[in-house]
Amino acid sequence: MGLLDSIVGQCFRDEKAGRAVVFTGDRRNRGYLVKSTDQELKIKAFVKMFFCAHFSIFLLAYFLAYESSMELVYALGRPAAHLFRTISIVLGIYFLVGLPYLLFWRSYKKALLSFVSAQDEVLLSDKHPRQQRILLAVGIIAFAILLGVILLIRTK
Repeated sequence: MGLLDSIVGQCFRDEKAGRAVVFTGDRRNRGYLVKSTDQELKIKAFVKMFFCAHFSIFLLAYFLAYESSMELVYALGRPAAHLFRTISIVLGIYFLVGLPYLLFWRSYKKALLSFVSAQDEVLLSDKHPRQQRILLAVGIIAFAILLGVILLIRTK
């Protein structure tokens, strides 16, 4: 539960105007003022529920895509000989199975408006320093994975 609390805690910031909530997936640099601790607890409970469902749908889609694609991949030949085809099949099935996530995302975006009002919208200061470090770490990990795949393909 500590991991979930830390993820949800990153959605809240202390700004000059007061305590603000930044919802996941918002494109602009905006937040909404939280008027009371009661409202903050209600928003935190909603965001926790969202992240639990978010991770559950992603894991379910991953396991379904992996299991269903492995039979297909082995039926077409040795997967190590055709790495690109194997990855393409897994990603294709993952995106087909991930359709419930798109429906879930639409309902999440509609539900956000019930917790805040447009009058409480505030512009936020620069990016959260923690977000910049997380983005840097994700970029380094993605680069390392890409480099590893390239080296594996090249050695053949």
